[in-house]
Amino acid sequence: MTEVVSDGWKGCGCKGIRSCLLCESGGKTVTAGDHEGFNKKLPFFYSSLEGIAKGIDGCWFHFPGVHLIKDFVTEDEEQRLVQFMDQGEWRHSQSGRRKQDFGPKVNFKKQKLRVGNFSGLPNISQVLWERMKQHAVLEGFLPVEQCNLDYHSERGSAIDPHFDDSWLWGERLVSLNLLSDTVLTMTSDDVSSLQLMPVLQKGAELNMTGSDNNASDVNIGQNPVSNNSQAKQVPCSNVEVAICLPRRSLVVLYGDARYKWKHAIHREHIKHRRVCSTFRELSVEFSLGGKEEKLGEMLLKIALGFQGKAI
Repeated sequence: MTEVVSDGWKGCGCKGIRSCLLCESGGKTVTAGDHEGFNKKLPFFYSSLEGIAKGIDGCWFHFPGVHLIKDFVTEDEEQRLVQFMDQGEWRHSQSGRRKQDFGPKVNFKKQKLRVGNFSGLPNISQVLWERMKQHAVLEGFLPVEQCNLDYHSERGSAIDPHFDDSWLWGERLVSLNLLSDTVLTMTSDDVSSLQLMPVLQKGAELNMTGSDNNASDVNIGQNPVSNNSQAKQVPCSNVEVAICLPRRSLVVLYGDARYKWKHAIHREHIKHRRVCSTFRELSVEFSLGGKEEKLGEMLLKIALGFQGKAI
């Protein structure tokens, strides 16, 4: 698919400390540490086969809460999805991104929301939802919001480390990665100790690509460490975990990966145009038996009508 940077890219949506290549070229000052190259951390690479994060020195630690599904959509489906998005209006967002929102109008700081012009998720997403439900990790998943984000290397697009809201949004964050491979970087501000375990096999070759095509020599079920006394500890805040997201893959974050680790997309990991669609479910407060159950029920009825227009 030919990459086109349309006139919709003119202008900049950056506010406060956020920046993109456009506003930086216009003289905006970038604080050290705002982009990659600063605050170097110990690099680890996530293996979805084993559910662990592997370091280049052979150490590893359990990294629960990530489920990666490769080739979730076909090439033809990918093309149709992006064409559908490009027929709609992209709005400027922070850090060189563009966005399309299909969800209620929300003020997260004040914890207030209104239905506004929310008309549901787009019709084209219904088949994606039906496919999601075939996977055990997404059993009972009821998406109430969809956010499409458009990244491009020419704009220096990125998204800073952050937690998604947990007042309105529930346990599982589901994101479909389109048009190019990228890396989801996980970091933590927690200074408590993280136990790094050594690999038992001296000649073990670690698969540092994050791919599951070839099994690593490390097998968690066979206890790949000789004894816990060989383990070492580092602060969680000194570590970053790279989750490789292949083109057309679907990633689900939940549990620790959702609530204990921030996620980000660094500028250096956007080599070509990248589009993603993130789907979110309701929190307990807005679900059956919750304080805002009625409001949640109304939002879901609208969302799952699949008649939505971007707002």
